[in-house]
This record gives sequence, C-alpha cells and structure tokens, in this order.
Amino acid sequence: MFESVCVLILLIVSLVKAASEYDPYKILGVSRSASQAEIKRAYKNLAREWHPDKNKDPKAEDMFIKVSKSYEVLSNEERRSNFDRYGQMDDNQPFGQSQHHGFRSFHNSFYFDESFFHFPRYPEDFADSKYMLQHAQFNSDVLPDSYKRPYLIQVTYESCFACFHIKPVWKEVVKELEPLGVGIGIVDLGYERRLASQLGAHRAPSIIGLVNGRVTFFHQAVVREHLRQFVEDLLPQKLVEKITDNNYMTFLENWHAENKPSLLLFDQVPVVPLLYKLTAFAFRDYVRFGYVDQGETYNSRLLRQFNINTYAPTMLLFKEDTVKPVDIIQARGMKRQIMDEFVSNNKFLQVPRLASQQIFDELCPVKQFHRRRKYCVLLITGEDSAFLPGNKAFLDFATVNKKDVLRFAYVYQRQQQPLCQALFQSQAALSPQVVILERRSQAGKVLFRCVSGGWNGSNEDKYHLHEQLELLQKDPTYLSSDATLPELNNEMAPIFIIQWMNAAYDYILQIYDDLLYSNWSEMMPILSLIFSALFILFGTVIIQAFSEPGENEPRQSKSKTRAPKKDFVEVTELTDVTYTSNLVRLRPGHLNVVLVLTNASKNALLRKFAKEVFSFSGTETLHFSFLNADKHVHWMPSLLRSARQPSHSDEEEESTDYTGHVLALNGHKKYFCLFRPVFTGDDPNDSSSETSFSSDSRRKSRSRSRSSSHSRIEVHHKLDKLGLWMERLMEGTLPRLHVPAWPVLGDAASNTSAES
Repeated sequence: MFESVCVLILLIVSLVKAASEYDPYKILGVSRSASQAEIKRAYKNLAREWHPDKNKDPKAEDMFIKVSKSYEVLSNEERRSNFDRYGQMDDNQPFGQSQHHGFRSFHNSFYFDESFFHFPRYPEDFADSKYMLQHAQFNSDVLPDSYKRPYLIQVTYESCFACFHIKPVWKEVVKELEPLGVGIGIVDLGYERRLASQLGAHRAPSIIGLVNGRVTFFHQAVVREHLRQFVEDLLPQKLVEKITDNNYMTFLENWHAENKPSLLLFDQVPVVPLLYKLTAFAFRDYVRFGYVDQGETYNSRLLRQFNINTYAPTMLLFKEDTVKPVDIIQARGMKRQIMDEFVSNNKFLQVPRLASQQIFDELCPVKQFHRRRKYCVLLITGEDSAFLPGNKAFLDFATVNKKDVLRFAYVYQRQQQPLCQALFQSQAALSPQVVILERRSQAGKVLFRCVSGGWNGSNEDKYHLHEQLELLQKDPTYLSSDATLPELNNEMAPIFIIQWMNAAYDYILQIYDDLLYSNWSEMMPILSLIFSALFILFGTVIIQAFSEPGENEPRQSKSKTRAPKKDFVEVTELTDVTYTSNLVRLRPGHLNVVLVLTNASKNALLRKFAKEVFSFSGTETLHFSFLNADKHVHWMPSLLRSARQPSHSDEEEESTDYTGHVLALNGHKKYFCLFRPVFTGDDPNDSSSETSFSSDSRRKSRSRSRSSSHSRIEVHHKLDKLGLWMERLMEGTLPRLHVPAWPVLGDAASNTSAES
C-alpha cells in the first residue's frame, strides 16, 4: 500500500515537472508583462533561428514547434489570460473546471501539450496524402477541372494546432461531399508557399472554395452544415429550374432554342438535392435540368401524365419528343456514378445543331482507327419556317436509321457561312443540302461528298440518302472530295458586354470579400494606393474650386484666327456688330489685343502690328483686333476715364491722339493693359512711353508736327517696342487697369441714344 502511494506521488511530481517545462513565456524568453510587440519580436527571432530549413540541429524541428505553439497561445489574449490564471493552454475547456477539479484540469492541460507536440502531421497521414496539392498539379488538373465540379481546399501546415482541432469536422465533410462529386484538396503552407500565394491564403487554417477558376474563402464556424452550405452557394444560382404543371411544357419545348436535351428529376424533398445540383453543374453545357417536387399538390397532373412512382427518385430525359422520354432511371439510393453515366449517354439530341466547335469535335470525332470511324451526316438548312418540313423529315429519317457509325446533325447556313463556303467552294447553297463527311485531322481536314439532288424531305430524298449511306459502308472510298474546314462559330457564346459585366461582377465580389474578411495588414498596400488616388482627385477638385475662374480652365477650344501665313496675322475690326462677341462676352481666360488707328495710319500700322505680334499668334487665348478712332472718337477717352487714372485729366484725354496705342482687353474680368507708342518726332522728350502731356503748347506743337509729308515715318516707328510689351503681357507682369463696365462703342449720337 505504501509503495503504491509513493509511486503515485512520484508520478504526480514528474507530471507537474514536465508540465512546468512547457511555459510559453520561458520558451519565447519574455516576461509575463511583455507587450504583444515584444512577444511578436521574440517569436520572429526564435522562428528564424530554429527554422528546420535553416537550422540543421536535430532538435530544431521540435524547438520550432514549441516556439510556434507558444506564440499561438500568447498572441491570443483569451488564451494568454487562461494560461496566466489557470496554467492551462486549451481554450476549449471551460476555465471554471480547473477550480473545482484540480487533478482533472492538470491532466487535461498536460494532455493538451502532449497532443500538440506529438499530433500526426498531414503529409504523413495516409488518408490525407492523396489530397495534397502541388503548384504544377493544381494549374494543370485542378484549375481546369473546377469548371466541371467545385473544389473544397484546406490550407494547413504541420505545426498548426487549430488545423488539428478542425480535422475531425474536415474528415466528416470530406466523407460526405466527395461521393457527391466535390473535389477535395489540401495545401501545406510550409511546403507549397507558391500555391498558397496564388490562392491568396496567407494563414492556416483556411478553407477555400474553387469554382470556374474563382477562389472564395470560407469565413464561418467550421461545422458540417456550414461547409455543406458553403459548397452549395459556390454553384451558379440558375442551374436547376423548378418545374410545375404550369411550366413543364414550356421547359420541354425549349429544346430547339437551347439545342439541348431536357432532364426532369422527381423527388419528395422540397429543395433541390445537392447531388442533383452538382450533376447539373458538370453537364450544364449539354443538358437542361428541371426539378419536380412530388410533395406539392400543383404537380399532380405532371405525375399522372408520366406515371411517376412517388416512392423513389425518378429521372426522365427528353429530346425532340416532348411527350415520350427517351430514357428513364429510378432508384432509391441515387449515386453520382449512376447519374453521370445516365446523362453522358444522352448528352446530345437525336439531330443536334452544330452550334460550336466543341459540339462538332464530340459529335464527329477525328478518325483514329479503322474500326472507330464516325461518319457525320449534315443537313445544311435555314432558320425560316419554310425549312421546317424538311428539317422534320430529316429528324424522322435519323431516328429510323440510327447506327453507331452514323451521327446526324444540321447546320444553319447563315450562322456557319465559313463552313458552308468550304464545302461548296464558295458557292452558296440555295436549297437545303445533305453532306456526308469524315474528319481526318484536328486541323480541319475532312473527306466528304454532297448528296445529289438536295433535300426537301420527300420519300424519294429519304430513299436516295439511304442508298448513299449503304454505299458508304460498303466502300469507304465513296467520299471522293476533300476540304479543310474552318473553326465553327460559337452561336451560344454570350455577347461581349455580358461577358464584361460577369467579369466585373466577379471582380467586385472578390474585392468586397477581401475588404470584409482579409487581414488589414495585408490590405494596407492596396488601401494606401486607393486613398492616395482619392486624395489626388479631391485635391485637384478643391484647387480648381478655389482658383479664379478662367485661369485653370482647360483650353480645348481652337483659336478663332487662322494659322499665320508668312508675315500675316488676321486682325478683325471692332464694330457695333463684333464688339459684344470680341470683348464684352469674350471667353474667360482669353485676351483681345486691340490696336487703335485712324484712316490715315491704318495700312502702315496694321503691317507693323502684324509683324510685331506674329510670334504670339499661335497662342489660342489671344485674339487680335483694331479700333478706328475716326469712327469711334469717344471710346478711348471714356475707357480711360472709367479707369480713373490720376495722371491724366479729362482735358488731356479729350485732346490726346491715340493713334498707335495698343490695349490688351480681358472682357470677362473687366481689365486692360495699355501700351503707349514711342514717338520719333523732333523733340527727343517725346520718345519715352512715359511722357507726360501736361503742356498745351507741347500738344499743339506735336499735333502740328504730324504733317502728311512725314506721317508714315513717324507711324512706322510707333510700334517698335510692342514686341517687348507683348512678352511682358504673356508673363503677366504688366499693370492692370480695371473698369466697372466696358464703354458703349459708337459716336456721340450712338452714345446719347444708348444712355437714353
């Protein structure tokens, strides 16, 4: 008795000592008050040091697992609190149990550590090894196969404790869904980093759904019901149509437009079984699927018409005949293999339409061996109602003369014009024709023969075609012509806009899923890019909103002047007609450079003005005009008075000669820049553009000096410095004279009338 007690005490002491060795704080080398940043830093350093790929120490792998587990506990606040208070690392066990059942709590805590450090690894598990995916295998096999069946993929790695916890649920789901036709895959995050990155999985455990090449992450609790619903939600919504007494005839008669057989499943359950949806997804390109709930009263007429047994699921397959099914299957335990075989044997109509190259390849395969020859009997016909009797007669003939080596089909000439041109040597067939052909290579080479006499569906045509087919089976050299057929047009392909909308919808869903569930640290680069683009966009809008109108306006309008030709610039005259459009309502940001002249100086000043402004005439915002001071005597004095220049009196403005003055007018902002000419008379003081005209005798003398004998020479030099002034105008350094409103253009009489 005493020995037993001693052994028990020694066992307890050894267990306590062993359990104390697994202290996550000691393993990471941090204190109990360490912050999350310190814990993460210590974990990264130790993981880098003890990684098995870099450290060849035999103990490196075990140490790396301990470091990973310690970080998993301490990085989670709930687990860390649980360990600090009770010394246990299993967050699945209620905390209160350790207070009331001390030995059991200790035992469970110790067992948790032992199970973690010795749990079986996925690559070594024989049951899971057949599901392991590699990068090359995924892209060559799994990705193309996802267009026929959905895949459920688990991302894991060896030292993932959470992966070990969900493993029982995963195995249960695999056992249920794999027989239904769902593809299963496992990706080891440690060994297949490239594949995990392609899938967008950066943490374990992760569960991924793959359908039509599109990846979808599972974000709910890992339970069987949620995973099953997740797989069902991956499938397209309109795979199976609900059929009732009201719509079953419409469904069956739609075989002609869809070019597919119709399959009806009768069952007692109100929802479509997942097995049936998966079968419909695999054969959605060949067969149309409908579901009939036998428990609903509004389906009684449908059940009576086809004499359906309500005690077992029943499948009826219809082709061109909507009254009588061509095949029936009924079984209590409907298996996927049985359903696949049933549908595979009935993928095409009795006489399908060659609406794509895929149908042509499967219906009329290329000859490989003599015993596997397949002859394709094509009816080249039209879509109009006038061709319906002949098409119906061809269908009846194909139904009666069905053989394994013969495949009957028809082609719409308007839809497949390249094919018809290759067969008839670019000569259009005015009436329906029958062509017998045999494919010889994937490149499109065929041997063929056109049945003489055409086809109108008469008994003579049927008899003649039957004779031709009999000759073909006796003598394969009967097909005397050859041709190379182009690839068939895909009549069922959606138009480009629909393809684009579907792709955009999938992309938006993917972005929404990433933003809603992804790790924000992983989303920071793309979020930073998005916010930077938004900041630049709204910043530009704000700058334009607070800038002066017209300054930043895009200059998209073309100049009203023509392109300069040699030394010529088009200059328009300011008149009563053009005054409003060229000045008062001038576009924002545009300037009108106006030369003031008289009748006597008009020709000389215009030639000099054109030469001086020629280099600036390519600017789209500059317009060039001239104002005749003899016609509009009071306009310049009125403009200067409204500008309120203190250096000029009213008397000066009335008596000054404005010939050779140039104004840059901004009609929108109501300001102008003024150029005063350089006079070259006898008085040298008159040469400055800043000369003051305060002396009456000076003005009279200068006025007398403008005689007709030398007026041309003086006028010629008045615009000598206009080029420098234009440069300052373009730089924006000229003083601006603002006016409250532009004066009215006209003589004294017109001014008086305008004021009245």
